[in-house]
Amino acid sequence: MNARPLVVGIGEILWDLLPTGTELGGAPANFAFHASALGAEGVIVSAVGDDEPGREILAALERRKLDRSYVATVDAVPTGAVGVSLDAEGVPRYVIHQGVAWDFIPWTPSLRDLARRADAVCYGTLAQRSAATRETIRAFLDATGPACLRVLDLNLRPPAPGRDLIHGLLERSSVLKLNDDELRALAGLFGIEGAETEILARLLELYPLSLIALTKGPGGSRLFGRGRESVHNGYPVAAADTVGAGDAFTAALVVGLLAKKRWDLISDRANRIASYVCTRRGAWPEIPADLAAEARE
Repeated sequence: MNARPLVVGIGEILWDLLPTGTELGGAPANFAFHASALGAEGVIVSAVGDDEPGREILAALERRKLDRSYVATVDAVPTGAVGVSLDAEGVPRYVIHQGVAWDFIPWTPSLRDLARRADAVCYGTLAQRSAATRETIRAFLDATGPACLRVLDLNLRPPAPGRDLIHGLLERSSVLKLNDDELRALAGLFGIEGAETEILARLLELYPLSLIALTKGPGGSRLFGRGRESVHNGYPVAAADTVGAGDAFTAALVVGLLAKKRWDLISDRANRIASYVCTRRGAWPEIPADLAAEARE
């Protein structure tokens, strides 16, 4: 592994149109941003349109000192945007526009080289909705080295991915991250019955996963592996919104795994980072230096 691990988020980058204003978003981009804040070399692989919102995204990445060289500019389609509404607890509901730039992420030789160098890559199911981006993500995963941590961040929002697509991704993944609702949906989709522990154990039997990270909102998380697990009760906070909190959790999880930290320590730091993000508006708040340093120790 590199001294500063190379951590890639591949998939959507977009503008979240929140009630309080416009913020950068997209789960893989959020993940890469937070991984960078926690000491990794975070890289975003995505696409924007040849339009003003796209140019604003590229300028924002430059201001944040994030590598923009793997964010392609594609013609004739707009930059992605998502309408976000919040309930009383700050939990978001999304209206996700289709036929946008991140639906057309091109596969290039430079992406092949990036994949070969990556220590970890995080990808979701949302960006798999289009054939072009789906093929690019699969090619990227297939080009990674055997030691690369391949993290599937399941997202079953409409348009929900089919069983075959999820099956193919799970076969390529070493870590699965999902929440309570997604675990129940996944169990139904694959015909897995039983309590939570039985479902998690069955997924480990079916796929080459070393770890399943189950998040439970303010109730914390559960890391479940082969013969080991870690349960954390979380850090309940008064949430401004929960946008990006799960992606911050995943970033802290990956940084901790790459550093070979104890699972209990990883759980604590990932929950602490996610809780902090809940207290701020948008998915890309600046992480306080002491909190970021704690997560790296």
